[in-house]
Amino acid sequence: MVVNYDRLFSARSKNLKSSEIRELLKLTQSPGFISLAGGLPNPEAFPVEIIHECIEKVFKTNIHNALQYGTTEGLPLLRSVLAQRMRERKGIDCELHDILITSGAQQALSFIAFNLLDPGDTYITSAPTYLGALQAFHAYQGNCECIPMNDEGIDIDSLRRNLKRLHRTGITPKFLYAVATFQNPSGESISLDHRNELLEIASEYDFIIVEDDPYGELVFEGKPIPSIKSLDKKGRVIYLGTFSKVLAPGFRLAWVIASEEIINKFSLTKQSSDLCSNIFVQYVAYEYIKGGYLDIQINHIKQLYHHKRDVMIQALKEYFPKEAKWTVPGGGMFLWVTLPKNVNTRLMFKRAVAKKVAYVVGDAFYPDSSNYNSMRLNFSYSDDNVIKEGIKRLADVIKEEMTTTPYDHDAYVSGV
Repeated sequence: MVVNYDRLFSARSKNLKSSEIRELLKLTQSPGFISLAGGLPNPEAFPVEIIHECIEKVFKTNIHNALQYGTTEGLPLLRSVLAQRMRERKGIDCELHDILITSGAQQALSFIAFNLLDPGDTYITSAPTYLGALQAFHAYQGNCECIPMNDEGIDIDSLRRNLKRLHRTGITPKFLYAVATFQNPSGESISLDHRNELLEIASEYDFIIVEDDPYGELVFEGKPIPSIKSLDKKGRVIYLGTFSKVLAPGFRLAWVIASEEIINKFSLTKQSSDLCSNIFVQYVAYEYIKGGYLDIQINHIKQLYHHKRDVMIQALKEYFPKEAKWTVPGGGMFLWVTLPKNVNTRLMFKRAVAKKVAYVVGDAFYPDSSNYNSMRLNFSYSDDNVIKEGIKRLADVIKEEMTTTPYDHDAYVSGV
């Protein structure tokens, strides 16, 4: 008898969706292909020599402990230096017991979904928002309420209207998820005024704010905006940090800062997940921070990515049609392009692949798959000449698409 796997899979497993970005990375491995899609740090930003030195130090001083199982909450040495850094650099009032080490920020997102969402529970996010978060929350059958973005990062008036509407129907959202600084995908940030308002609204309607902050230290210009967590006096914010963008994504190390109740729940969840994160790389990360290398490395990354952003912006100005609009982020790794309404970036993607250039379609970042005429571009990964050539190829694709018959948008939305 042939195994009936469909009968065996749980309802939750059938609810899983693949990541469009992960699938894109497979597609773009062919020779001569230029990908402006994936959110990859630049390999030039990897501090290989210093990591090597830190590994040697671990071998000399702590190798037996580094090869052993670790505690679920994470290496106390690492949590202690992280807490100190968060206090000094971010103004976040925390100690090591407020921090949980996770195997990448994506694991932290899954812990949030597991612990806060029952099937049908409502959460709030901006539109667009980070695709990986949508995946994690969708896997636990959360119901998403989307709030549009504006010049201050999130439309507070729309948020209030939606919360009042939900309240009238007896629905109280569990949390609001935000990449508050240099957002993935748009590159935009929530203003300080709106951060304070979000805390007031969260207190009024009794929900949690999840602040995902992978790019907050990658500031190109201007003063950093205080994190929402640093403004939080009531334990209402779950803060996610990661080493993936400031050290190396291969480490798969991130951290959560939250109230004791949240950390305890997440620790129990982690025990059932992977017992503990990679203890060896936790020792390496500890030596890296203790040695004072992280701040030097972040400054290097900021200079590198600032330059690459400017290269991409200049190429967009030179090659893209005048009808195209784009964000100019003050930091991070991404910018957001909006094209004329008659250009459907999902349908255009095949034409782009034929020209050996890739982007991420904008509707992937919308839970309802709207905003079909937008795209996300990554400027951190590619060499300067590759960025210029990729933008030139993409511009040719867009111009060709704009000359074709406008799409029937109603038919596209309905899937006809």
